[in-house]
Amino acid sequence: QVQLVESGGGLVQPGGSLRLSCAAPGSIFSIYTMGWYRQAPGKQRELVASITSGGITNYANSVKGRFTISRDNAKNTVYLQMNSLKPEDTAVYSCNARITVVGVSTRTYDYWGQGTQVTVSS
Repeated sequence: QVQLVESGGGLVQPGGSLRLSCAAPGSIFSIYTMGWYRQAPGKQRELVASITSGGITNYANSVKGRFTISRDNAKNTVYLQMNSLKPEDTAVYSCNARITVVGVSTRTYDYWGQGTQVTVSS
């Protein structure tokens, strides 16, 4: 059972920084693609950033240059460093772990954390 636990959310002023952490206990952490999603009230959930098991990153255009995703496989943890935060970054941020298993049939599994609130306001 993959269990994701997020931490690091909170209230921050515009221009401030936060670092989110997501722990995924287990010896198989290194094979998952990890990502951060966010959902603001009245909006669809969107992918903020992702990082593959090989270290390839992807970012939403709205956060490029401000957010950095990284992973520490030894600690089974993925991070989202958020700098130059804007009010429009306010949302619930959720950690995602994704793995595709190729066998008799090919299946993709997604696991989610409970979400952590990020509020950017003066």
